[in-house]
Amino acid sequence: MTKPAASAVPLIGFGQVRHTRLRPQRHAFAYPTFFLMLPLRSLASAVSAPGALALNRRGAISFHDVDHGDGRSTEQGGALAWLDELLCAEGIDDATGEVWLHCYPRVLGYTFKPVSFWYCHRADASLRAIVVEVNNTFGERHCYLLDAPQYGVEQQARKVFHVSPFCEVNGGYRFRFMRTAGGHTDEGRTVVRIDHDDDSGPLIQTSVSGTLHAITAQTLRHALWRYPAMTLAIIVRIHWQALRLWLKRVRFHRKPEPPASIVTR
Repeated sequence: MTKPAASAVPLIGFGQVRHTRLRPQRHAFAYPTFFLMLPLRSLASAVSAPGALALNRRGAISFHDVDHGDGRSTEQGGALAWLDELLCAEGIDDATGEVWLHCYPRVLGYTFKPVSFWYCHRADASLRAIVVEVNNTFGERHCYLLDAPQYGVEQQARKVFHVSPFCEVNGGYRFRFMRTAGGHTDEGRTVVRIDHDDDSGPLIQTSVSGTLHAITAQTLRHALWRYPAMTLAIIVRIHWQALRLWLKRVRFHRKPEPPASIVTR
């Protein structure tokens, strides 16, 4: 798979989340989902209305800057200003091209974003960095910065942040990001795979994939009708799967202190 020359219009993806735990008990599930893919620099510089999606305002399906990064408001530069400061602090000063944010929206005013992906490009549209922004159910947040990534090529990061009480904070992640060009009826397809290996080897395999479409009133209606309470359902499903793991007697681990730094490179 290769990265397409995507047009800088807000996109919505319809697809599936998959999760498989390999041991000590095999545990797998898959759910249908939808997500946003937003060109943040283009949206920030737009002089006209952003279209069908509600940006930083109430709406059945909406995006709010304060849901990301350090929660700064649009008056403070929003999530994009936070990202630019993070990259600059890490010595990355050439990611001045488009920033595509793959994230969950607010649905009916409710949001929970287990993971969001920031695709940061150079001025020549080549991929410069990917920031994986992770939230847990304890209100904590951490970012994994992948420097000089390539589509289709595995990237690795040490696991330092607590996500699930059924996994220790050790080992590492293997990431793979893929994009395909669009056709007559869509804007392409995206696949993100994240595998977690602990000290004993492969433990968890996860992926989120979907076909991308331009955000219009019609595609937003389709998302709302098909997934009317998606973000609330994420929390419900997290706790339901935790109960299933507990019933399978998978070991429970207490939450450690979060890492001192917000970023792991």
